[in-house]
Amino acid sequence: MSAETFSQFFMSDMGSIVAFVCALLMGLVLLLFFRKDTKMPLKALTYAAICLALAVILSNIRIYRMPMGGSITAGSMVFVSMVGYWFGLKAGLAAAVSFGFLRLLFDPYIIHPAQMLLDYVLAYACLGLSGLFKEHKHGLLIGYIVGVTGRLLCAVLSGVIFFAIFAPEGMNVWLFSSLYNITYIGPEAAFTLAILAVPAFKAAIDRVGLQARA
Repeated sequence: MSAETFSQFFMSDMGSIVAFVCALLMGLVLLLFFRKDTKMPLKALTYAAICLALAVILSNIRIYRMPMGGSITAGSMVFVSMVGYWFGLKAGLAAAVSFGFLRLLFDPYIIHPAQMLLDYVLAYACLGLSGLFKEHKHGLLIGYIVGVTGRLLCAVLSGVIFFAIFAPEGMNVWLFSSLYNITYIGPEAAFTLAILAVPAFKAAIDRVGLQARA
């Protein structure tokens, strides 16, 4: 099966179901691996795994895909940030790193091992920093901004190191990488932040979080 056929399958209804189930199971396995450090009860692990599965599904709904990797998705990053917001920093980092590995499995774009580490492990791990703001009134909003900013910085650095050859002649490579990565990370972040600013949506997230921790 070619990469294109593989991608098209997961865009279908049946593929979405398969992807959700696979991501849920793999998310549970990965989170169980981190369980000793996070000390999350099974119920919390289940909620976290569901968030990861939803994030994977939404990450496969690409509104726009960039030519050298990266895409605007249907708000996948916020579900990863929710785990840290609900359960704290260790759980958030564990979930975010797990999501990075799942993205590597479902949609790899690798040209160098260090680039893989930067784009898939460190970049997505930043989304787990929402756990730093667990007790803040606007913790999810602030945590999401911090996480997305961290991911953007990792993506820009990756672009400078590994994709500088694609910069137009005479253009500063830092500017090229910044503009390229902001093009797809920025719109998704702005749309998600607009939704998170809606009180009813925020209240719904907090209610689910209380159930998950009960």
